[in-house]
Amino acid sequence: MILVTGATGGLGHETIDCLLKTIPATEIAALVRDASKATDLAQQGVDVRQADYFDYPALVQAFRGIEKVLLVSAVAFTDRVTQHRNVIDAAKEAGVKHLFYTSIQRSSDFVMPEVTASDLATEAYLKASGLVYTILKNGYYFEGLGYLIGSEVPATEISVPAGEGKIAFIKRTELAAATAALLISEGHDNQNYTLTGSEAYSFHDVARELSRLAGHPITYQSSEPAPYIAQKVAAGFPAPVATFFAQWADATQHGLLAGTTTTVAQLLGRQPTSLREYLKAVYFPGA
Repeated sequence: MILVTGATGGLGHETIDCLLKTIPATEIAALVRDASKATDLAQQGVDVRQADYFDYPALVQAFRGIEKVLLVSAVAFTDRVTQHRNVIDAAKEAGVKHLFYTSIQRSSDFVMPEVTASDLATEAYLKASGLVYTILKNGYYFEGLGYLIGSEVPATEISVPAGEGKIAFIKRTELAAATAALLISEGHDNQNYTLTGSEAYSFHDVARELSRLAGHPITYQSSEPAPYIAQKVAAGFPAPVATFFAQWADATQHGLLAGTTTTVAQLLGRQPTSLREYLKAVYFPGA
């Protein structure tokens, strides 16, 4: 049986949706903090189990009878290392054979304070645990682009403190499909996979594609972090979240998210969504 944690979140739920297309629901379990939010999964026959990453005894109980666990990493601004270690230790105690961990793509040595350090610590702990592991270094979601540049078509300019950096964007649904394909297949023992789009794009590329789709010039201007953060705060985001957006832009500038692989394309049997396809679907629906 395969158990997916964070099953009411975006990646976790979409991974289960993909698993349901390929294996029986009786072979899938979902770990959630609030079972009332997973009624749709229960109605489809998924075994919904309740536990929090901080509740070690509940985790051990939830992992009984499970062969593979997908640990969807904890959110930023929390004690990620403690939570991840609890899941790893509980999985080992419960007799889980194989644990998959969703890390963040690292194409350079740049460290994002909120995620990279805890990813490195978790990966080291998992490798030393004695469990069979697979580390999935996930690329930056296309869906996150809206947080960086806004959800509306810019009038004339996009401004992000990302310099000339590039991002190998990947749609979350395609990342989920690739993850599901890895979960149900064999040959991934003690392996690391970087899951990204097939091409990396700069914000100049984003502006260029938006210009073509909008029919008028839109340019990209690399800004400084402080005014960018202030702009996001003025738009209603809490200061720590606005700062987090700026950290992703800084990571882009330092090449953390630029590396591309063909792994997702191979697992999907097709090329992942391109920048133009995504922008057209999201910013120009019906066009």
